[in-house]
Amino acid sequence: MPVDASTVESPGWWLQRLGKKLLEEREDTVDTDGERTPGLDTLRDYAEGRPPIPHVLGVDPREAREWMKDARTNWTALVLDSPSERMHVDGFRFGDPDDDSEDARKADTEANRIWQENSLDADADLVHYGALSQRRAFTLVERGDDGRPVITHETPRQVAVEHVQGSRRKLAAGLKLWRDDWTGNTRATLWTPEQIVDFISETDLVQFSGHAAELRGWDALVLPDADDGSRPNDLGMVPLVPFINRRNRRLTGFAEHEDVLSIQNRINLSLINLMAAMKYGAFRQRWAAGLEVGEDPVTGKPIEPFQLDIRRLWTTDDAEVKFGEFAATDLKPYVAAVQAAVQDLAAISRTPPHYLIGAVVNVSGDALKAAETGLISKVRDRQRSFGESWEQTMRLAFRVLGDEAKATTYTAETIWRDPESRSIAELADAAVKKSTAGVPWRQRMEDMGYTPGQISRMEIDRAADALNAQTATDPTAQQPISLDDARAARDQRPVIGREELDDDAITA
Repeated sequence: MPVDASTVESPGWWLQRLGKKLLEEREDTVDTDGERTPGLDTLRDYAEGRPPIPHVLGVDPREAREWMKDARTNWTALVLDSPSERMHVDGFRFGDPDDDSEDARKADTEANRIWQENSLDADADLVHYGALSQRRAFTLVERGDDGRPVITHETPRQVAVEHVQGSRRKLAAGLKLWRDDWTGNTRATLWTPEQIVDFISETDLVQFSGHAAELRGWDALVLPDADDGSRPNDLGMVPLVPFINRRNRRLTGFAEHEDVLSIQNRINLSLINLMAAMKYGAFRQRWAAGLEVGEDPVTGKPIEPFQLDIRRLWTTDDAEVKFGEFAATDLKPYVAAVQAAVQDLAAISRTPPHYLIGAVVNVSGDALKAAETGLISKVRDRQRSFGESWEQTMRLAFRVLGDEAKATTYTAETIWRDPESRSIAELADAAVKKSTAGVPWRQRMEDMGYTPGQISRMEIDRAADALNAQTATDPTAQQPISLDDARAARDQRPVIGREELDDDAITA
């Protein structure tokens, strides 16, 4: 039976509202001034190197479409890859940094287990790239069959959310719409703070008018424990977390390459003009004046008197005939146009020039560092925004486990890997200077790029080495290394990855 969509904030009303919003964003939109805003489909095409082929005067695209495709160069991929490859989450800190309690250490250990269970070492990069290339991405936190939290990456092509009126943080509803490849049906799941509702449609060409009183073609998905497709939401909140890119440009998100699409089009046009000049104008065309050309007696068409061949010589008995050639088309202006457009792209996107030109000759390390300053600043800005979303994701995971204390820990901190490129010698020298300045050992290790798990293991090794050294110099010292002794030298700052070690692990 059709789904009722007439009641405001009913499941059918949310399905229609969010479904329409989701499908409309895939297509380009044009405002009253004629300005075109790219949709998600267009953003994806540019990211994958399939921008539209520009129109070139005098060239029939039907005849030259294949070689015109070869003229496209995907510069936008570099704009997306350069920041995403420098964004990697190493872990989290939970609770007050001064908290040295057993509960804080267990929270860090549990957070690390959740992260590893969901393969987020790899999938977190998918979330970052999705937000950079599609304006935003989502994480979905659900309860698995074993009661553990399940965290998955979701795309804006399948997920849409609505915020509570007057709030940009709290979600009122979320919808996931996707095609079931096994059955050919279209499935939808709606989340509100009170309930979860599943819908099904037997067609894969769904449409939402936005003002219909009922949705025909949709029906509630019958579940074993509910005939209306609904079930209570135990979390009490929408389990979707948005990762919004560049919300300072647009509150709903702004793709990393969205403001350089016109420059990419200009580069493609210049490259196509270059290839057209190479194809049709780079060859020196010959001409002959005063030459009599015979005709084919059958077709009546002129007969070509000469053939282009390096082994042939053109001669004629008529002394009045003159031969010559036209100059080849100069390709330098076309190349200069491409270079100028690439420089504009580098300046606007803050992509290091040596990433784009692919050549580094006699450039000092300080010059390279200065060239990457804009990129590093951009990456750190994205880390601040995405870090808040990752912390909310982990709080939701603790809510799934029923740990309300950790689910409301708003002092959690995301630990990001340093986005700057530094040599080992630079890091070691900085660590020595920081030691002189009184910076704690654990902080120095984090600055050197070690992960929290590696640092925790090194702490145990340092404590063991210290006790062994004491035993070697003092034969009366205690020989076995106990768990408490091994932990004595550790800085107890709560960090993800610090696992509880048993006696066997220490003595081994």
